Amino acid sequence: MSLTVAERKLLAEEWCKKAKGKMDHVAVHVGCMSLKDSQDLALHAAQIKADSIAVISPSFFKPKNAHALRSYLKAVASAAPNLPFYYYHIPSITGVNVLVRDLLVGIEEEIPSFRGVKFSGIDLMDFGLCFSLMKPNWSLLYGVDEQMLSGLVLGADGAVGSTYNYVGCQFNKLLSAFEKGELVEARTIQFKLQDFLGLAMKLGFDVGVNKQLMVEVSGLSLGPPRFPVMPCHPDVAASIKHKYESIFPQC
Repeated sequence: MSLTVAERKLLAEEWCKKAKGKMDHVAVHVGCMSLKDSQDLALHAAQIKADSIAVISPSFFKPKNAHALRSYLKAVASAAPNLPFYYYHIPSITGVNVLVRDLLVGIEEEIPSFRGVKFSGIDLMDFGLCFSLMKPNWSLLYGVDEQMLSGLVLGADGAVGSTYNYVGCQFNKLLSAFEKGELVEARTIQFKLQDFLGLAMKLGFDVGVNKQLMVEVSGLSLGPPRFPVMPCHPDVAASIKHKYESIFPQC
């Protein structure tokens, strides 16, 4: 959301190009404050042969209800009608608290390309009630890393999270344990991840911290965040990395 439209197009082009033969699916996020910019990015995603698009709600002029949000999403989807379309629900960032279950009512009639939701909210009742409205070709993906197991128990088809960039191996173990019915093991891993993320949150967990942790763990030079997000002090990232290594001696 801190990038220009031109930068976002370049980034999407690189992901689609580099992912060929390596990844099953590339979803391009096209949500913006401006409807016209979102439509521009959606059309571009179709032109570069992305597999799907996802859209976050505008957060300055906010939709007041499900009808308003659905109307906005419909307008964006119309720019790329043949691309599978996902709504990205993250109320802690957008301040948009429209219940997803209300948004889903009749949405397939207004957006034929609709294929699901990335649900990054902590309201598990809302998440659970979405399943009564599910269609066979939809997916509900859970996006609160510290509660992933809860999402899986309710029926999530998968998960999308920022911390998976550097602790994904642990979440894969959690997923594997859950799929095998080993709930005690899955719960144990989730509790360990909560312990790790708890320290990160205590030290001021944000995008700047997340990015620095990716640098520390991967060894890749990813550059600083863009203002107003502040860079993370290396000592903070080192403390969080040490906590991770103490909980998970090996991946």
